[in-house]
Amino acid sequence: MQYVLIIHEVEDYDSWKKVFDNAADIRREAGERTYQVLKYADNPNQVVHFSAWTSIDNAKQFFESPQLVEIRKEAGVKSPEFIYLEQLESGIL
Repeated sequence: MQYVLIIHEVEDYDSWKKVFDNAADIRREAGERTYQVLKYADNPNQVVHFSAWTSIDNAKQFFESPQLVEIRKEAGVKSPEFIYLEQLESGIL
């Protein structure tokens, strides 16, 4: 499985979350399979989006698309950092 970790500040979490939720269909069509949304404990507008994807290429195409650039602007995203990851191992302790 391949993963994407995105760390970004948003202007307002509630506004960002509405745009994020409205993009669920296009995220799924692009190859996102699961996701988690987290925030920094001391900053509710510092958001972490961790998601599993069908491929790194699909994720890069999606996140680098002009459509997503516009969606990020609409959502009030500031300076996103994208980290593309391939799973080596997982387990439950």
